[in-house]
Amino acid sequence: MLKEWLQESRYTVVFTGAGMSTESGLPDFRSSSGLWKQKDPSQIANTNALNDNVEEFIEFYRQRVLGVKEYHPHKGHYILAEWEQQGKVKSIITQNVDGFHQEAGSTQVAELHGTLQKLHCQSCGREYSSEEYVAEDYYCVACEGILRPSIVLFGESLPQEAFQFAYEEAEKAELFIVLGSSLSVTPANQFPLIAKDHGAKLVIVNRDETPFDSYADLVIHDKKIGEVLEELHT
Repeated sequence: MLKEWLQESRYTVVFTGAGMSTESGLPDFRSSSGLWKQKDPSQIANTNALNDNVEEFIEFYRQRVLGVKEYHPHKGHYILAEWEQQGKVKSIITQNVDGFHQEAGSTQVAELHGTLQKLHCQSCGREYSSEEYVAEDYYCVACEGILRPSIVLFGESLPQEAFQFAYEEAEKAELFIVLGSSLSVTPANQFPLIAKDHGAKLVIVNRDETPFDSYADLVIHDKKIGEVLEELHT
């Protein structure tokens, strides 16, 4: 069924969450073994921590930047990139911050929560490569402000350009495929509903049930994302 929908669709949009990354080995945040079981997000992943608890903030995110560099895209990432090149997938909306979609070759990617692949100065906004964290250089050469990952912290708004692109893509979609998202984080979880409201078929592939399963035309809980994509790829 899904294979036929993919072949018939003139505009397929893919939405990815943590489950896409965990199949590369990256730890997630909200599961029983996730990162937020080790750290309290209200204490470390917000602008107050950046301003008032700089050393702990930098050390936590430095470890995350270094951690991402230990992993790589899995086959599913490369399949999506190939489908984009073939015109089967028009765009990817992702909640992930690892940059694996781009590393695999995808170009039309809306990073709703930013990326760990870049840093920027909290004071002047100048952008840097995440390699600066690897070198343990945490301060801007232009103004000596604090370098922070270019991710969305708690209390911050989603990047407007990425949000607008995602909104427009969801409206255009004929087929909207969710891969590995619990669909529990707002406002990102509204995009599948926007697509559905505009006539798209909605497919959800996730290990656990989501709040929006009842809206979906097809739900897959018993297979890994990579397995689903490989079956569609054959």
